[in-house]
Amino acid sequence: MQNPSDAISEKRSHAITAGPGRAAARAYLRATGMEDGDFARPMIAIVNTWSSVTPCNMHLADLAVHVRRGIREGGGHPVDFNTIVVTDGIVMGSAGMKASLISREVIADSIELAVEGHQLDGLVCIVGCDKTIPAAAMALMRLNVPGLVLYGGTIMPGLVQKQGEAEPTEISIQDVFEAIGGHAAGVLDDEALAAIERAACPGAGACGGQFTANTMAMALTFLGLSPMGANDVPAIHPDKAQVARDAGVRAAELCLAGIRPRDIVDRHSLINAARAVSASGGSTNAALHLPAIAAEAEIPFSLEDCHAACAEIPVLCDLKPGGRFLASDLFAAGGSRLLARRLAEAGKLHDRPSVSGRSLFAECADAPETSGQKVVRAWGDPVFPRGSFAVLYGDLAPEGSVIKLTGHDLDRFEGPACVFDSEEEAFAAVQAGAIAEGSVIVIRHEGPRGGPGMREMLQVTAALKGRGIERVALITDGRFSGASYGFVVGHVSPEAALGGAIAFLRDGDPILIDVKARRIDTTADLASRNFVRPSRAPQGGVFGKYAALVSSASLGAITRPPVAVPHDAPVVFVATTVI
Repeated sequence: MQNPSDAISEKRSHAITAGPGRAAARAYLRATGMEDGDFARPMIAIVNTWSSVTPCNMHLADLAVHVRRGIREGGGHPVDFNTIVVTDGIVMGSAGMKASLISREVIADSIELAVEGHQLDGLVCIVGCDKTIPAAAMALMRLNVPGLVLYGGTIMPGLVQKQGEAEPTEISIQDVFEAIGGHAAGVLDDEALAAIERAACPGAGACGGQFTANTMAMALTFLGLSPMGANDVPAIHPDKAQVARDAGVRAAELCLAGIRPRDIVDRHSLINAARAVSASGGSTNAALHLPAIAAEAEIPFSLEDCHAACAEIPVLCDLKPGGRFLASDLFAAGGSRLLARRLAEAGKLHDRPSVSGRSLFAECADAPETSGQKVVRAWGDPVFPRGSFAVLYGDLAPEGSVIKLTGHDLDRFEGPACVFDSEEEAFAAVQAGAIAEGSVIVIRHEGPRGGPGMREMLQVTAALKGRGIERVALITDGRFSGASYGFVVGHVSPEAALGGAIAFLRDGDPILIDVKARRIDTTADLASRNFVRPSRAPQGGVFGKYAALVSSASLGAITRPPVAVPHDAPVVFVATTVI
């Protein structure tokens, strides 16, 4: 039997477990079940975002059982922690949505605290709903201890029997949001709306289209932080348990080999991830999350890099919201491995390492393709000839904005502004039938600081779609759900709360959005107008902290402090005003 007082190795956890002075710590750990031999093993955190509030995360406690087994089989000792989830789909359209993006920062911070506090040797992050995925990657890059991210997987399609159709129709949560607008317009009655509501979410798993969760799960695969193919497996698929066990084994192997996230992820990895987002028709939220992950790794990667990826890579996957299929169909067709093969064959990927132990090219070289599949197109036959989004600048967005390009082929829109100071006001106007075709809807004071929290506008875009209002544009300093589509521009920066140009717009002001020119402009004389702030209650608690710390959406809406000043540098005190 090894004596706990034997020589201390380089293992991080020895800071709390090795030597006579750590006897009290070992006493606590023995109470949890650790035995003499366990102290020689790397201690690996299983950071779980399990919650019973959402189908996206409700099965993650079960996955942890298999991850735990894998860690032990791989030579490690598992210890479990939990962190939070805020479920976008449930809180969408409510004040609760302000908490969603803020939760990304809280999750990353809580992972850091648990792993640093206990000086753990590695971690496996088990994630589900949207913000848990980038938060886990941010924490890995910040901590730079060996580990990986395991996504709980997509939900399966719902089935609803529509009147006059012989076969049931596959639906997702996107259909429910659009049905709300159809119901308000009188297109759907109460019974039809209720049928869609009951059928849309048949069990465990995250939202089924190439919405934010599936987009970011794929992005982490191309980053190299998730094993190739693991995130593709749907939540209820019988292979998911084996995938979880294998993730645990691999995490232990990474710890024993000393392979860290920053050994895997570099600027080329981030470009790969951005290109996969574009090729899959993925969410504009990637333009927030990839720069945020890069910032934690101290790798230069900007909003403009996201644009460059989309400018170069057409949409190859026929996935909702702009296409026909769901993430479960992509898995059946060949998954991320098949998409990687398409991009690699076109010379559009960099060969980078992965947590799997194999390079990206090695992982996709033998990618299977299901005969007759229609989800992943050939490089020369794209679903859309351009990428999933673009970055625009101009009078109204000198720091940048992000326009969705999937689901429409428009390059230009010009119309009068219809201005709202909150999402609720805009949604009420849509439901009341007060939005005219040809309008440019402006929703402001919903940015990272002004919201605070940068809410998603799915409730509004889906209501427009459900009511059949299609010849409109929408611009906002908030953001959009991955399930949104249409001629919509988000992340307008600087935001209204900081006195950005969007704050000075009035009803009727002409707005021109030009995708080819990459401009969003107005001819209104904004300089002659006064800044009028909407009346809102002051924010305290975590919302107030976030509003005080958050950066521009053009920088990823991060709260990470700037690079530390050297200790011998002069200290300069500057008076600042928090707006």
